[in-house]
Amino acid sequence: MSTPDAPPTLYDWFAASAAAHPGRTALETGGTTLDYAELAGLAETLAAHLHQRLSGQPPFRIGLLAARTTVAYAGYLAVQRLGATVVPLGPSFPAARNATIARTARLDAVLADGTGPTDRLGVPVFTLTDPELRRLTAPPLSGVRPAGPDDLAYLLFTSGSTGAPKGVPVTHRNIRAYLAHVVPRCAAGPGDRFSQTFDLTFDPSVHDMFTAWGSGATLVVPTRDEILTPVRFVTARALTHWNSVPSVISLAQRFRALRPDSMPTLRSSMFCGEPLTLQQAAAWQRAAPGSRLENAYGPTELAVTCTAYRLPADRADWPSPANGTVPIGTLHPGMELRLQEDELCVRGPQRFPGYLDPAHNAGRFLAPDGGPYDPAVPPTDAHWYRTGDRVGPAGDGRSLVHLGRADQQVQVHGYRVELGEVEAALRALPGVRDAAVLPLATPGGLELTAAYTGAPGTADDLRAALRDRLPGYMVPATLTGLETLPLNPNGKTDRAALGELLGVPGRPS
Repeated sequence: MSTPDAPPTLYDWFAASAAAHPGRTALETGGTTLDYAELAGLAETLAAHLHQRLSGQPPFRIGLLAARTTVAYAGYLAVQRLGATVVPLGPSFPAARNATIARTARLDAVLADGTGPTDRLGVPVFTLTDPELRRLTAPPLSGVRPAGPDDLAYLLFTSGSTGAPKGVPVTHRNIRAYLAHVVPRCAAGPGDRFSQTFDLTFDPSVHDMFTAWGSGATLVVPTRDEILTPVRFVTARALTHWNSVPSVISLAQRFRALRPDSMPTLRSSMFCGEPLTLQQAAAWQRAAPGSRLENAYGPTELAVTCTAYRLPADRADWPSPANGTVPIGTLHPGMELRLQEDELCVRGPQRFPGYLDPAHNAGRFLAPDGGPYDPAVPPTDAHWYRTGDRVGPAGDGRSLVHLGRADQQVQVHGYRVELGEVEAALRALPGVRDAAVLPLATPGGLELTAAYTGAPGTADDLRAALRDRLPGYMVPATLTGLETLPLNPNGKTDRAALGELLGVPGRPS
């Protein structure tokens, strides 16, 4: 069910809980615990500080180069308090990639916490450590126009097939429709404790922050080491609500940590970003038998997730799709679907208004009647977004099951990766003539493997050069030099034959 009188903006979701539960714990990160009144105070002061540093001019978009610190979360709220759009940058991303995002997003400034490089951004950078934030003072904030429903709440950049990251703007109206459904569905309140396993550059982080803060609950942020030991993190921090990519389950299984009843505090577990297998779900359920287990699906363009499937409490009642994955369920309220040759196309209040660069809209929408989209026309609410995901019936008459991609996009540890972007980065390196990249299933989740032609040096040289251009999750785990890439009768790269050469089982999709 959804809440018709839901707060209109992201900041309003937090502010409502801060007003109702000022003394309740809102955030635990890096050894710091803040109640709602304290976090609201830091966000207000930081917003006023940013406003003052920008000469009292209302900001348009502010980059947030921060990770798992108080500055990161107070900063996210401060940008929302200013009525501006938050644009997360990756502290672990190459400086060139962050610079490209800063330029493409037309940022007014960047707020940083010192965890990532700030050179080459081309805009004013305001760096604060957590201790400096606690000592910060600023005059009262005034003259700031609050955000409206059609203003952008956040702007994320996903992998682009042309070789450059692609901007996905999400409005307050989009994310409000999402939260109005999922906050009541979480059935949480003060005293509950939510995980925050995702980086701010990945939109499930929005789910974690604002389902917690929209419920008066606590957001508990793990360290990098704690992410690698999820069962220990859950039990040591007494978490009640969990959200992560399914590969975390595989990681825990490798370390034999998923013992029966090892996570007794969990009441709700959600997985998203990758297919959740029935085997993974069963292993997690045994370790957390008191937890509801939910599989959620949705691209960034549809405001976090647009479908969900909650597994029955009794394992005997679970579905058994032929591909061994948990169904992705049914659409959230207000969303509509259209199947176009098994490709899932969606419209509704969560659908984004179109890409930051309108040129990226070509091929990604259908006309209201299902016909071809005219890229010269901005998308309206009636246009269908083409997800690129193939789906089919799960067997219960209502739910959908994910059947793979209709293109060369894959999910690596939950992050969306266009194989074409990695290939373009490889081809741009000196000495590389051609390149092809394939997904490779491993016990720890999906990785990338690549083949190249030319004489660019060693594979280690190539990998080091790619790390200067791409985030770590996009750098292939293996690189193989070939005389030529295998071609099909049409003269295109034969990915099936290449997969056999590289030891990739099955036909690459």
